[in-house]
Amino acid sequence: MIVRPSLETDAPALAAIYGHHVLHGLGSFEETPPSADDMAGRRAAVVALGLPYLVAEADGKVLGFAYTGPFRPRAAYRYTVEDSVYVAPQAIGKGVGRLVLSEVLKACETLGVRQVMAVIGNSANEASIGLHRSLGFEHAGVGRALGFKHGDWVDIVWMQKALNGGASTPPDAPGIPLAGH
Repeated sequence: MIVRPSLETDAPALAAIYGHHVLHGLGSFEETPPSADDMAGRRAAVVALGLPYLVAEADGKVLGFAYTGPFRPRAAYRYTVEDSVYVAPQAIGKGVGRLVLSEVLKACETLGVRQVMAVIGNSANEASIGLHRSLGFEHAGVGRALGFKHGDWVDIVWMQKALNGGASTPPDAPGIPLAGH
């Protein structure tokens, strides 16, 4: 398995993987799967900011992806990103998420990011919570019943990982670009 930067041509695979989780899980609060064109646009927006959007691939097939985006649009958040990671159903539990998210975290460290936030749908999502914990994320809180999906109220779990010294020193990089701020 290799991890590589995503390409525009990966959009159908990204849409298929993410669409499965939209339809069958609580990790995403979307209810309608985005199209391949939608995913291509979302990917392009992340890449345009210089942020990592990586895929894990084996035998020419995308098995998972991870990326970061701005945590919030205000200027003071420019040292904080939010991660996302999704794995194809047939590859869950095989280390794909850990591999691709680890590489995203390395890329964020190189960019001078100070905090990475995980906003995990469903407080019972032990796979994602465990993955993030194994990569050094710490529990930062729970928002109770913030979404309603598949007939149930769904929590979100915030987890946080400091990079590059976190809050121990002033930033030494310009931070990620935030449109209009």
